[in-house]
Amino acid sequence: MQAPRIHVDLALESGIEVTLPRDAARYLRRVLRMPDGAPLLLFNGEGGEFEARLRLDGGSVRACLGAHRPVATESALEIGLAQGLSRGARMDYTIQKAVELGVGWIQPLVTDRSVVRPDPERTGRRARHWRGVVASACEQCGRATLPPVHDPLPLDLWLERLPPHGARLVAVPGALRSLAALPRPHGSLVLLVGPEGGLGPHELTAARERGFRTFSLGPRILRTETAAVVALSAAQLLWGDLGGGSGGQAQRSLLSGCRPGA
Repeated sequence: MQAPRIHVDLALESGIEVTLPRDAARYLRRVLRMPDGAPLLLFNGEGGEFEARLRLDGGSVRACLGAHRPVATESALEIGLAQGLSRGARMDYTIQKAVELGVGWIQPLVTDRSVVRPDPERTGRRARHWRGVVASACEQCGRATLPPVHDPLPLDLWLERLPPHGARLVAVPGALRSLAALPRPHGSLVLLVGPEGGLGPHELTAARERGFRTFSLGPRILRTETAAVVALSAAQLLWGDLGGGSGGQAQRSLLSGCRPGA
């Protein structure tokens, strides 16, 4: 059995013993039913992970930290996702899968057609929830660095603050270009995906004015959470670590879509 990977928001150092947070302790003891001395891996999101041994002493659940080891699972393609806010489970799914696909950051956006609107009274709770989704995804997929999920911003304000460098792409149903028809990005890449209902005409115009190029994800209209996953997967296959970064003819043929590039 593979040793479980557990994220803990603690300072970690080889040779020390730490008390595990309540949720992690409950998971290891009551769900996995791990015995005293069982091996596990701990990471705190700052890079790398620690070999550890479980220490059970009455009601106390602790871990003795051993060697630190590097983790080489971060994407060589520097990619960020700007995602229109969607309903709870859909947004959680988008965040989870984006983390698994190597995204470097996620920016939730409030748009004209956003069904969900930020509630100032729930800001802290929502941020903690999303961080938990990110941490769980990192535990599962082997990443040791937690990509940030930023506080939601209105689309127009985010566009104004966006740094001027890097490639910028926005998914639009019916666009004439597929991702495979676009040139390989140099430096960072930002993918913009609208909420349920998509982006409005003036929002697309504003994005274009800020340097975003439109692309299609095929002949079918995808749900917002599906569109984000497909766009990230396609970008990683064409230019990132899913396709070896080669952007070769096989990948381009697979993702070329039904319309000619324009």
